[in-house]
Amino acid sequence: MKTKLISYTLFILLLAACYKEVNRPLTVDFAYVLADSSHTVPISVNMANRSAGATGFKWTFEGGEPATSDYENPGAISFKQAGPHKITLEAWNDDTRSSKTIILQLDSAVQVSFDAEIQVNDFSPVQVKLTNRTVGASSYNWTFQDGEPASANTAVPPLVTFTTPGPHVITLQVSNGGQQFTASKTITVKSPLHTDFTVAPGPFDDDYEAPLTAVLGGKSVSYLTQQWQSTGGVLDSDTASANTIYFANPGTYTITLTNTNGKGSETVNKTITVKPNSHLRTITDVKLGISTAHADIGCFYSTRLRKVYRKNDDLTKVGKEIDLVFFGLGRTFTYNKFVSPDSAASYTFPAIPGATVTRFINKQEQCNCGVSFSVSDFDNMQTDAPLQAIQVPAGVSGGLQFDQTVLPRIILFQTADGRKGAIKIKDYVLEGSTAYIMADIKVQKYE
Repeated sequence: MKTKLISYTLFILLLAACYKEVNRPLTVDFAYVLADSSHTVPISVNMANRSAGATGFKWTFEGGEPATSDYENPGAISFKQAGPHKITLEAWNDDTRSSKTIILQLDSAVQVSFDAEIQVNDFSPVQVKLTNRTVGASSYNWTFQDGEPASANTAVPPLVTFTTPGPHVITLQVSNGGQQFTASKTITVKSPLHTDFTVAPGPFDDDYEAPLTAVLGGKSVSYLTQQWQSTGGVLDSDTASANTIYFANPGTYTITLTNTNGKGSETVNKTITVKPNSHLRTITDVKLGISTAHADIGCFYSTRLRKVYRKNDDLTKVGKEIDLVFFGLGRTFTYNKFVSPDSAASYTFPAIPGATVTRFINKQEQCNCGVSFSVSDFDNMQTDAPLQAIQVPAGVSGGLQFDQTVLPRIILFQTADGRKGAIKIKDYVLEGSTAYIMADIKVQKYE
């Protein structure tokens, strides 16, 4: 009897449990997870069914792929179109049917892009025309680094002006309501138009005497065209930036440069004064070493090129230009003389290629040649007139060498091309094997 009672009780409990399961309340719920946390289409949405008490299910995905599903957990659903999408889950059991609907708002796909077109040219000030080619955005935020204006929030941007030279970043940030997208471009602004130039005599005309060739040094920036003019003289070019101008006669001349760059023009005037021709070239502080200093200081000199030449210099082309050779026998300057370039080899020097003949009067006080040219004559000489009267004989008698006892000393010479000149030795520098003389030279111009 007891066993029957226990079996009956178990039956009642199982029946109650089954009754409770069958009649459990139905709840419909679900959640979704965006595959990349983005609301921008195309997108994949994972559905998670959280319903309870249901034995059947039907999903409807408006605009989704697939559009429907009977699975309890349908997995990932794809959406390609922006906008609102209804997602509905209908669930049921033997007694009840219920549903839940949500609206999934998806944003447009965005392609952010724009063109930046410089107007006229890239010389400051620069205007930039912007063309917005963005697709799918709902809001816009422009920033223009150092520009005018500095920013804008319209789909169609304004014309922007940049004046500061250098790079400028243009940035467009757009949104589709859920995400932001950014694109940037850099434009580089060149300096504004500036016109300037220098006027300097050429290397052989630094005394500013006629005839004179002046070098026009360009200092202009950001120009497209140049136009040179002058009140006198002959320009090598009317338009070249590297230019020269020749003046045959003395006077004061005005040189004009006008530049343009498509946005404006500027004109600058400068003057140069050309002095009358003295026919005299003055050269100061020429160092010529004794024979043992030929490698370091040099003993050869060209009055036309105004340059000292040393032992190891290549004289193949310039040998014919050398007209002074100084021979100092020792460091105490007891025996010194200037010798003709064509006789250099007779004084321990290497032979000079293309050597010419220069005649010298090394010691006026013993030459017996009727020549007297003093230190005062040298210092006061402003033109070549005093030199014109000097005769330098082909063979000068008397003691032609000199020592350091007379200072300053004047040595007279005549070059192979007939130019006459005077050397003033103004110092003997005792520096052992590199001893040298310091001299000034006045010579008729090479014309």
